[in-house]
Amino acid sequence: MTTATATPVSKPQSRAQWLLWGLLALIQLGLISIPLFDRLDVQHSGTAVSLAVVPVDPRDLLRGDYVVINLAIGTISRTVPGADKVQSGDSIFVGLKSEGTGAAVPVLIAKERADAGDLAIAGTVRSVLGDEIRVDYGIDAFFLPEGEGLEIERMDTSRILLEISLTEDGRSLPVNLLVDGKAFRSDAIF
Repeated sequence: MTTATATPVSKPQSRAQWLLWGLLALIQLGLISIPLFDRLDVQHSGTAVSLAVVPVDPRDLLRGDYVVINLAIGTISRTVPGADKVQSGDSIFVGLKSEGTGAAVPVLIAKERADAGDLAIAGTVRSVLGDEIRVDYGIDAFFLPEGEGLEIERMDTSRILLEISLTEDGRSLPVNLLVDGKAFRSDAIF
């Protein structure tokens, strides 16, 4: 008569599997957190700058209301110094001049951050047409609670500014939507 012998599950192999799964979970969490840490860095190390906007209010069924931000500095005159040296697709830095509580205005375009002055925002040239250069800064939406997007859409755009956080290296992040110089809503996450 033969007896069947059960083979015990190896504890080291089981422990190694759990460690492998744990390591994979940590890697995934790390990858997910990279954009959050970048946003936190821009928000805390950046300089507050106000920009003029021309909002349009769409709706997103999954995320609620948001205001599409058309920045006034998104269209730059070809008379701005450095404008004659850029083409569509170029990565640029737009030097800004900010006085008081009004909107910052573009005063210089450079291809290198060091040449753009003390206050500069990074962007990409979308097109060069006639006397205008269209620039995308990657900050084109501001999320609002449901129903407040329509309120912003109905306001006179001269009353609205977008306050951004701007880092030394030109990265930017929308922080506050200002109406008559006061925070209407904050998009700050921390």
